[in-house]
Formats: sequence, structure tokens, C-alpha cells
Amino acid sequence: MREVRGGSWKYSGASVRSSAAVAVVVLLWWHGVAQVKSQRIPALFIFGDSLVEVGNNNFLRTLLRANFYPYGIDYSKGPTGRFSNGRSLIDFLANLLGVPSPPPFADPTTTGRAIINGVNFASANGGILEESGRHYGERYSLSQQVLNFQTTLNQLRTMMDADTLRRYLAKSIVIVVTGNNDYINNYLLPGLYGSSSNYTTQQFGNLLVNSHIQNMLALYSLGLRKFFLAGVGPLGCTPNQRARGLAPSGRCLDIVNQMVGTFNQGLRSMVDQLNRNRPDSMFVYGNTYGIFGDMLNNPAAYSFSVIDRACCGLGMYQGQITCLPLLAPCVSRNQYLYWDAFNPSQSAVYVYAWRVVNGPVNDAYPINLQQMAQL
Repeated sequence: MREVRGGSWKYSGASVRSSAAVAVVVLLWWHGVAQVKSQRIPALFIFGDSLVEVGNNNFLRTLLRANFYPYGIDYSKGPTGRFSNGRSLIDFLANLLGVPSPPPFADPTTTGRAIINGVNFASANGGILEESGRHYGERYSLSQQVLNFQTTLNQLRTMMDADTLRRYLAKSIVIVVTGNNDYINNYLLPGLYGSSSNYTTQQFGNLLVNSHIQNMLALYSLGLRKFFLAGVGPLGCTPNQRARGLAPSGRCLDIVNQMVGTFNQGLRSMVDQLNRNRPDSMFVYGNTYGIFGDMLNNPAAYSFSVIDRACCGLGMYQGQITCLPLLAPCVSRNQYLYWDAFNPSQSAVYVYAWRVVNGPVNDAYPINLQQMAQL
């Protein structure tokens, strides 16, 4: 776990040596080399928020959509609902694991053969708690996403026999990236939500962990056995939080980074407990905080030159108002760690994807996604 001391970053995870190694891989990706072509797992099922969304919010009544330019400016398919200048985190994870990136659940065409390699249930603004993000309109909370998976499962039951389905689910991988909106669009908005009055940061973190795990156990009961659970990153370093003006210029908002530590530590501990109690399964913790902290600490190792401002946004740090339709983004997008007020650039999420697929135990615990795929 990374520590914050006096407003600066002290990294205790992967070394600068791993930073350099990943930097080489980033260069390979830019030249179209770093890909995995053979499919080793049958399907990916994706749960979470804007970091892994691929278009579900396009079909919901919400203010938070990304189906307009300049979102997708660097993506071959243009604006699709991905909260990125290019590909989503899940696109890179799927590519590295040799699986097609799953389509969004809410798309009416996501049916029949379209679901055989998995489905993406993630929804921007959705959180672990039901109420998180409600002020922006409709979204799929984590529990609703689990219910949506049951709808998909009912379709799969008509496509294969019971034994084939059992093996298919057991070999598939669940990717969960959530918890961000429970802080940004709940706990840190005391004028709209009462959570910061009702819970200490410790209590709130524990509430999130317990609610999160209950949803994972529901998926386990439906036959899924391989789970990648991403922790929350250093939210106090996002342009949105910097733009609150509560930290010295050029510094991250330490109090927010310290808040998410309870959740991350609890989730990692729960991974140990789940693996002890369910030997027929594998739960993996993704050290989002540590990996993004390394990029913030060592930006040059990853060819980043701008780590405090959004590439697309308005106001202080381009983080007071997030990316709007037709707003001109920055030109050197590969050099920016953050794409908009909340979400990292495709260059940054590629680094994260590569490290949790291939990295050491500091990045993915107790094994990485490549090792999980071989189980």
C-alpha cells in the first residue's frame, strides 16, 4: 500500500525497474506489437463503473454519457460510450487475455451468439451502494449489475447443457472495478448525501467492502469462480479533486487518498479470506492505488509529462467541469495521465492493464491475471 506523507507520494509497491519494463511495453503497444492472440478463457464478465464501461449508459436516462466527440477521438470506432480518448481498460485487459472485449448489456443487440464471450455490465456513475451517483440520473449499481448478469445467465442456459455451462462459468473471469463513485459521487458530496455524517471514513470503507463481497458471493453462488477485484486508485490526485482547491498547488488531496485506504486494505484482506474459505475459486486483488501511484511518482518512465490536469475539461486543472461535447482536447494525449476530470487516458489504463495481467504480487495479489487464466 502506498503512503501519503506531507502531501508527497511514498511508493512501497513495484520498483522503478518495473516502471521501466512497463514503459517498454507501452512503446510496443504504440507500435502494435504487445498483443495476445490465443484465447485461453471462454468469457469475461465485467462489473463496475466508467473505468470499464463500454456503452451501457447510452441506453439509460443519465447525464453521464460518453457517446459524443471528443470521447473516442483516438478509437477506431469513434465515440461509443467509453469514458476515454481511446480504448477502455477492459479493451486492453481482454486483448491481453486473448478474449474479445464484451459488448454492453443494455445494447439490444447483446443477445444470442453476441454474449458467448461475455457481457459488460459496467455503468458510469454506478457504485457499490445503491444511492451512489443518483443525482446524475439512471445508472446500474453493482447489485443491479449482478441482477443483469442473471438475465444473461438465463440466456446462456438455453445455449448449452448444464455441465458445459458449469465448466464455462468456472473458467470465465469476472472483472470488477468499482468503489470510485461511492467516494466521488456520495461520501465526498455532503450537500447531497448523508453518508459522511452517518459514517466515519473507517466505517464507510468497511460498509463498502462488506457490500462488495456480498455481491461477489452472489456471483459465486451462480457458478462463477475466478474474480479480479480492483482496488480504488488515488482519487485525491484526479483533476476533479485537485480542482476543489483544498490542497497546495501541484499537490494531491491527501485526505481523500487516505480515505480510500480503508477500502483497499479491507478488500485485499477479504481476498485472503475468500481464497481460504473457497478453495474451488480464485479471488485476486488489483493494486490500483499502487500502480497509478507509481505513474504519478515516475511519470517520465511512462512517457507522461502532464499528471495533474485533464486532457479534456474546463476550469482549474481542467477538472472543475469534465469533458463536454465538441470541447477541444489536448493535442499530446499520450503524454497525459488523465483524459477527463475523473478518468485516466488510454495510455494510463494500458499500463494498469499490462501490470495486473503480467506484473508481480505487488500489482496483482496473490497471482496476476495471466496466471489466473491458466488455472
